[in-house]
This record gives sequence, structure tokens and C-alpha cells, in this order.
Amino acid sequence: MKNSTTHFRKLAFIGNYVPRRCGIATFTADVCESVANEVPDVECLATAMNDTAEGYDYPDRVRFEVAQNDLDEYRQLADFLNLGRVDLVCMQHEYGIFGGPAGSHLLLAQRRLRMPVVTTLHTVLREPSDIQRQVLTEVCQLSDRVVVMSERSRQYLTEIYNVPAAKVDLIHHGIPDMPFVDPNFYKDMFDVEGRRVILTFGLLSPNKGIENVIRALPAVVSQFPDAVYLVLGVTHPHVKRESGEEYRVSLQRLARELGVSDHIMFYNRFVEISELCQFLGAADLYVTPYLNPAQAVSGTLAYSVGTGKAVVSTPYWYAEELLADGRGRLVPFGNDSAMADTIVKLFANEAERHAMRKQAYAFGRQMIWKEVARSYLDTFHRAAEERVRTPVFVDRVPVENPLDMDLPELNLNHLLTLTDDTGIIEHARNTVPNLSEGYTTDDNSRALIVALRAHEHDEDTTALHRLASRYLAFIDYAFNRRNHRFRNRLGYDRRWLDDTGSEDSHGRALWSLGTVVGGSQDNAFVALAMNLFDAAMPAVELFSSPRAWAYALLGVCSYIKRFPGASNARRVRDALAQHLLRLYRAGADDDWSWFERSLAYGNARLSQALIRAGADIGNDEMTAAGLKSLDWLVRVQTADAGNFSPIPNTGWQRGTPRPRFDQQPIEAQCTVEACFRAWRVTGDQRWREAMTSAFEWFLGRNDLGRPVYDYATGGCHDGLHPEGVNDNEGAESTLAFLGSLLTLRYAKTVGGEEDR
Repeated sequence: MKNSTTHFRKLAFIGNYVPRRCGIATFTADVCESVANEVPDVECLATAMNDTAEGYDYPDRVRFEVAQNDLDEYRQLADFLNLGRVDLVCMQHEYGIFGGPAGSHLLLAQRRLRMPVVTTLHTVLREPSDIQRQVLTEVCQLSDRVVVMSERSRQYLTEIYNVPAAKVDLIHHGIPDMPFVDPNFYKDMFDVEGRRVILTFGLLSPNKGIENVIRALPAVVSQFPDAVYLVLGVTHPHVKRESGEEYRVSLQRLARELGVSDHIMFYNRFVEISELCQFLGAADLYVTPYLNPAQAVSGTLAYSVGTGKAVVSTPYWYAEELLADGRGRLVPFGNDSAMADTIVKLFANEAERHAMRKQAYAFGRQMIWKEVARSYLDTFHRAAEERVRTPVFVDRVPVENPLDMDLPELNLNHLLTLTDDTGIIEHARNTVPNLSEGYTTDDNSRALIVALRAHEHDEDTTALHRLASRYLAFIDYAFNRRNHRFRNRLGYDRRWLDDTGSEDSHGRALWSLGTVVGGSQDNAFVALAMNLFDAAMPAVELFSSPRAWAYALLGVCSYIKRFPGASNARRVRDALAQHLLRLYRAGADDDWSWFERSLAYGNARLSQALIRAGADIGNDEMTAAGLKSLDWLVRVQTADAGNFSPIPNTGWQRGTPRPRFDQQPIEAQCTVEACFRAWRVTGDQRWREAMTSAFEWFLGRNDLGRPVYDYATGGCHDGLHPEGVNDNEGAESTLAFLGSLLTLRYAKTVGGEEDR
């Protein structure tokens, strides 16, 4: 297997699965088990399609079952895999195993999957119906990579279905690793020792053409009276349900009519791989007399070639390719005399037959399951790495109201885990608080806003009041009354690590205090917050950080909402808003409609603050500048991927290639809340759509197709990296998700053009 930076923890395989009796079931089980053997540290699970109400007695590997005609279960399948944090899905596609016209039910699940998808195509039609073409085309569009088992299939995909050739990998059908042995070694197992054995195996159905081999037998037996034809396999379950054993009985009747009954042995059994290898080992010739030329793959033919059999076949597509270069003989469809002549010649020419066997066996070494599994793993890694470099567009059917989406429940468990009697702890190792990193005013300010807003949505008001009190107490403790600035970093031993925090942390503290003044019903909270706010507000007028201006401006606007006559607050509001407006005028042009020459962190807060202040002041230029900058930012963060793709924490300098990672939750939250403000001010539907798109980043509609929100803990992972999701669930990230969720919940209850 080639080296790769991608590490998988969980892989899922979709298809039919044993003990269901069909080729797709056997293939899915074989590829799943083979991959699992190659990477024992990776969890491999399967999801199986059921064609009967009772289903099947599946092995433990199968974790989810879908009734193939139940559309709702396809939605459930996608949710099961998304929420189960599966890293990649390997899907087996055959029209007949999925419900709906041409198996179109599958698309409902595939559109909702958030991880890379590799799809193996078992049928690629040269002349598809309109619905077959439509379904397969979308399957390929939604797949990160497509696997075929023949060059002809690859050719048809590019020429007929317009699938880019670079997206398609050729991986041969897998086969058991069987030694090259003399057939006589196995013949006594089936009471055919000393006889020339012809074999056909597989599920019986009228399209298999076995009757043509039976018609050829009289001519073969006349030359080689010891010849015997073994027909191994049960009748296909779908055929049996519709017409019972009619086909098998017709074959037996034909044998009697032609006088060759003594030269045919029907084994009406579905055999395990070990016994199948014994049957293959006993065969001198293998025959596939199929009637349909448009057959893109045949597992039985792959097995026979790979195990070193001399093969005679009709010229269906897969046989033409696999038996090229002397690896087998082709005879015309339905021509029993040509079939007989070819079999007789091969029985008569032992040297030619053995040379054919050796060529087939040598070719088949690349097809053993160990090698096929390695090829699939290479394709899996390529799909995952390409998803990082070129994010896949996750289609979403437009809805009249984007807020109609189902939102997760408000789960504060991880917030409580991170909070102790001092405040909220900044970082976590996975889900465990990292005490050595201590606390910050930044995070406790964010937590105070979340606790106040959650108070509106939760019946357990006592617990939320206690949390808000703790966070407010932290901010009070952080205020350095000697210099009227907030400290930021507090060690776990409750010793301050700085005398003066950053301008941004000061601005965030003012924002949270203004939120308390503007929204809390607790007079004790409001009194403390007012006094702190009034003491800390003057420092902002000397700041140079645009984000500190924006944070403070949002707090000032909330403060003035409660006390419109607060003249000092109005003066600071107007001054900060003018700072942002001048910055925008100086930095924006037609190509770069932004405040600065770079995009850094918390970008949308600049637009949000200007939109809110402009609406509050009644300054249309400010509002327009805020809306225009936000519109540009939203387009920048969705243009390449179709989904929300935030500016990474490393920033983006104008005139340089845009970096893709590392993406952090704070950017999604900023965009959600800025778009909410734009919608409230304008009533424009597109802002609701942009707000919802940014929120869905948390749920998996992102560049990696992986959920960032942890449904199990209520926490949020710290970001998206090229190699996957950051396992840590720190305070900033968790608060970013909770704040975004509360915004979406509130948006469901209000309309636009009415400021909060």
C-alpha cells in the first residue's frame, strides 16, 4: 500500500451481504473482510440492503440494515453513518439492489453523506434508459472516486456518462488465493476421478445460457465419453420466488431429451468459498455461456481465471477483456456447435490447455483479495486526500424555509464538564478538561453570553443562572482596577498570568457585560455589569484593533438598548462605528470588499457590528457597508466548495493563494450571527440561507464532510485539519456551537426587519 497522510478510524461498506445469496453480497463481504485484514487497527463495518421483510441472519460485521424499498430508511442510513463518525464509505452499486426507479432511492442517502464516498460499479450500461443514465451519473457525481473492474466500463463512464477519467480507478474483481494444482487432486471429492470435468457455477437464471452447453454435450461426449458437466449453484432467489425451479427442471429435461443425463451433475447448493475452491480445483475446463453481451463484470469468470482454469466463454464485455492474450477462448452467443468444437479441441490438445491455464493464473496474481484490498485502500486514501484539496459539493435540495431543518437538542453537558467553581477552563484533551492551561477572560465572556441566551430556551433556569453568575464573577475578578483593563489569562492555581490582557479580550468582556445589561432580568447581574462596563468602556477609545472595536461596539449597542439615554455609551458607539466605516472605505474596492488587506479571525464580527450600529444609529451608509462586506465574505467562503468553507486560522493575505485549513468553529459562529443580524435588519431570505449554511458546517456540510459537533457529549471539536477533525473539544469551540445553535433556535421564532 502506498504511503499516505490519511489515517482512517472507521470504514463502512454498503451493499448486500452474506448470508444473502447473490454475487453483490459475496463481493461486499469479501472486500470488507479483506480490507479489515489489511488494516486491523481500523474498524470496518457493513450496512446491508434487505430484499425481504425478515432480512437475514447477518454476522456482527453488519451494523445497519435497510429495507430496499423503504425510502425513509435511506435517510436513517445516512444519519447512522454521519453521526457514527465514519471516515469513508465504500459503496457497491448495482441498479437492482436499491429501491426506486433504477435504484434511485440510494441517492437520498448518498446526498446526505458527509464523508468521502468510493463507489464500485458492478454494471455500466452502454445503452442506459434515461432514468438509468440519470441515476448513475448522479451516483458518480456524488462519489469522490469511482471503481470499475474493466477498461470497457471505464471507457463507457467517460464517453456516455461524462465522468472524468481521472476520477475512475480500475481494480480487478477479487479472487481467493488458490495454488496452481492438477485438477485430478480434487476430483475424487465429487466422484469424478478419471473424468474430464467441465464446470459452471453461480446462481441459476435463464440468462446464464446453460442450455447451450447442454446442447453441445452430445458432440463433446461422442469424442470424449468420460466428459462430465458440473452445474453448481442454487436458483437465483428472485427467479425462484417468481417461477420456482422451472429453469433447473427445463435443463434436466433437455439433458434427458439429448441423452446426456449421465454426463451432467447438478449441485443445487450455495457453497462457502472453501468448497467453491475445491469445485474449481476439480475442473479441467470452466464455461460461462452467458447470453447478455452487456455484462460489465462476472465474479465467476474472475474466480475461474484467477485460479488458473482453462476457460471457454461467450463474448460478453468482461469476458472479451479478461480472456484476451490467450487467457481463454471465446465462442459466439447461442452457438452450441462452436461451443462443442472449442471444448473438444481443448480436451484434445493438453499442451494448449495447460498453457492457457498458466497464463490465466499468472494474470490472476494481481486479483487475489490481498492485492485487491491494498488497491482499495490506495483509492480510499486518494479519495480522502482529494476531498481535502478539492472539497466535494454536497448537494442540498432548496427548501422554502431553510430554518425548517431539524436542529440538535440544546445539550449543555460538555459546557458543564468544562466549568468548575472558578469559571470555564480554556482547553480540553479530547473531552477531558486540560487543567494546566487554566482559564481566559475571552472564554468566560463567551460563556456568559451563551448562558444568558440559553436561559431563554431551557426550563432548568436555576442551573443556567448559576453558570451565568460564575462567568460574571470571573469577569469581575479579571478587571484590573489599577489600569481599568481586563486581565485575560488565569492559571489553574488562580494566579493571573498577565496584568493586562489583549485589546480583543477587553472588547469581548465589554460585549458580554453589555449583553447582561441589555438582556438580563436579574437586577443584581445588571448592576454589577453596568459598573464594570462604565469603568472599562473608556479604554476602548484608545484601541487600534478593529476586532476589539467590533466586540465592544456590539456590547455598547446592547447596553444602549436598555439605557438609550446613556450619552457616554452613545458617544463611544458612534466613534467606534465611524472607525469601522473609515476602515472599510479605505480598504474596500471592487475586487476586495473588505476592511483590511487580509482576512484573519472572527472576520464576520466586523460586518455584524457595523450592520447593527448602522441600524441603531440610523446611518444607511454604515448599514450598507456592513451588508456589502458580509455579502462579499459569504461569497468568498462558499464560492469554491458550494458549502460553507471558512477562512482558516492562519488567515489569508490578499494576492496570495487562499489556504483551506485549519478551519475553526469560531468562524462559523461569527458568520451565523452576522447573517442573522443582516436578516433581521433587511428581511432578505438569502441571509437566512447563508446563516443555515454556516451552521451546517458544524453538522458535517463542510470540506471534509465530517461532523464537528459531538452529539454524544454536547461539545464541539476544535476544528478541521487536512487529516481530519481535531479530537479536542475546548471551550471556544463548544461555545461557538452553542451560540450558533441558540441563534438558529431564536431565528425559528422571529421574522426579519425587526431588530432584536
